[in-house]
Amino acid sequence: MRLGTRMLQRLPLYLRVLRGMGHEGVRYASGAAIAAALGLDPIVVRKDLARTGVRGTPRLGFPIDRLIPELERLTGADAEMTAVLAGVGKLGSALLCYPGFRRQGLFIAAGFDAAPERCNIILSGTPIFPVGTLTETAQRLGATLGILTVPAERAQRVAEQMVAGGVRALWNFTPAQLEVPDDVLVQREDLAVSLAVLLHRIRERNQ
Repeated sequence: MRLGTRMLQRLPLYLRVLRGMGHEGVRYASGAAIAAALGLDPIVVRKDLARTGVRGTPRLGFPIDRLIPELERLTGADAEMTAVLAGVGKLGSALLCYPGFRRQGLFIAAGFDAAPERCNIILSGTPIFPVGTLTETAQRLGATLGILTVPAERAQRVAEQMVAGGVRALWNFTPAQLEVPDDVLVQREDLAVSLAVLLHRIRERNQ
């Protein structure tokens, strides 16, 4: 089943809300309740949840114990993916310390950096190695995903090292436009663009 990008972006939000409800002992969740918790349109939420194949019950909603596993399957949270991260500066360190990735099925098995003082240490349970060992280590770990938080001028070379180590998808937090083989996926996160959008919306609201 092919899902749209916007829907895929919403699914982890639903999963987070439903897990919270489940911890509180709630057995059924309506689309309206999930929409209210996230500030979304109830119609959009109901359509998204209908795509999971889980059927709701009138006046009760969707059974949480069936909906959570299906959302985990669709988001990949039901099968752990191994990743490596290059660039253990402030942003890279913050990503390594973020506990939510494991709940989403992402395991960052190793970090890499060019600065000797940042290597051969353990950061939030993750070993940090010299970047020169990236290809060999990524291959040994069976890493599927590579996360780039290096300076832009180093991004292309690091991406090539990751791909040579068997990485088939890159999560790029740098402004660099990467040139990779056609079978390698690239998801770029431009923080400056996100900030510009947010600031524009703030100005519109204040006008």
